Amino acid sequence: MSQSFLTPSGNPRNLRVYQVTEVIYDLTYYFTQHYLQRGDRTIDQMVQAARSGKQNIIEGNEAGTTSRETNIKLTNVARASLAELLIDYEDYLRVRNLPLWGATHPRYERIRSYARSEELQQEYQSLMPRLTAEELCNLTITLIHQADYLLGRLLQSQQELFLSEGGIRERMSAMRREARRRGDQSNRSNQSDRSDQSDRNYRSDRSHQSYRSDRSDQSDRSDRSDQSDRSDQSDQSDQSRG
Repeated sequence: MSQSFLTPSGNPRNLRVYQVTEVIYDLTYYFTQHYLQRGDRTIDQMVQAARSGKQNIIEGNEAGTTSRETNIKLTNVARASLAELLIDYEDYLRVRNLPLWGATHPRYERIRSYARSEELQQEYQSLMPRLTAEELCNLTITLIHQADYLLGRLLQSQQELFLSEGGIRERMSAMRREARRRGDQSNRSNQSDRSDQSDRNYRSDRSHQSYRSDRSDQSDRSDRSDQSDRSDQSDQSDQSRG
């Protein structure tokens, strides 16, 4: 099977970062529906930012089949959208005098550990109704920081892949040159085969000609020998009659 210049894309839903952003979206949707007043423009902005953080991972992965540059750009869009969402959550806590759980908060390490656990993926939907606005904000903020870190690593790997393999135009040009090189080698090989066959045919013809020439010489010598024998016999006969 011939090599393809298209980059195969895996299933982005298997990426840890996508799974985290999916939880962020679900938490944000619940939060905006239960803790923000209907008609607040922040509702749509937060939901759209959370959605962008998730969807651009999918879109970027698909676009990466033909454009690593687009993949990198969309991954960065996802990261920027989550940064915007982070500010909205921090604003919510600040204007309502609710604490942001920083490194000195007693629940900081516990929520960080829980945000990294498999239990979160299994429990968060049933957990949401039991959380206060403060707890829900700080859990989502922790997940946003986690997603930001993972997206940073993803961007770094995408950059390294681009530097090592280039974009689709470079891959197309390289494969086109390789195809031409293989074609030239094939043509030279075919010409060489035809030349070798021509030489063999020439040598075979010369051999047949030489064989026919040798047979002809042998036939001439035989004819001359027969004529000589007949001449000797005639001379002997004449001498006998004399």
